[in-house]
Amino acid sequence: MNQNAAVQNALEGHLLQATKVVEQQLDAEIERLDKMDEDDFDALRQRRMDALKKAQQQKQEWMTQGHGQYSEVADEKEFFDACKKSKKVVCHFYRDSTFRCKIVDKHMAILAPKHLETKFIKIDAEKCKFLVERLRIVVIPTICIAMDGKTSDYIVGFDDLGGNDEFPTEMLEWRLGRAQAINYQGDLANPPKVASQKRDTSVFGFVKTKKTIKDTQFDDSSDEDDWH
Repeated sequence: MNQNAAVQNALEGHLLQATKVVEQQLDAEIERLDKMDEDDFDALRQRRMDALKKAQQQKQEWMTQGHGQYSEVADEKEFFDACKKSKKVVCHFYRDSTFRCKIVDKHMAILAPKHLETKFIKIDAEKCKFLVERLRIVVIPTICIAMDGKTSDYIVGFDDLGGNDEFPTEMLEWRLGRAQAINYQGDLANPPKVASQKRDTSVFGFVKTKKTIKDTQFDDSSDEDDWH
């Protein structure tokens, strides 16, 4: 028997063994179901109902805490209150004069009702200088992610989102998933594929020049602002 034939036989043997294991597992599951009586099925149904009830109660609790909508907090106290009450918080530090903040607003408003498990908020960076200094925020826009009352990650500008103004909402969703700020259902190892398209300066409903974000946070030609 040559080497190729030996390898082929070994592979077939492994495949046959794997098939037997699967068959045994299926047989065991069928036998378990056959042995279940009405009381067992009632118990399964009850557990399912309890789980659904708990999920609905959790959803209602989130809604009461302001989850499901993208809202603004007025000051540091409201920011800390939000982080204290909600396990997951995504906060956009913005400035009215910075165009890219409007782009972030659009995406955050889409994601907030989709991910009730997370509280999405924004705060005017010019009205919370103490908080900005404490969190060492120097570039606007910056998205701060807080978990269990502690800051855990930052999305500074758009570099993590494709490096240009036209990134899709799915890209921000993926990045938040990577930070464990939301319950992401896709592939965390790879960002969503973005179909190539002609650059449209009004894609977000705003008029904007075609320039993309520079690599440095402090480049004056970028609309990201080092505003201190």
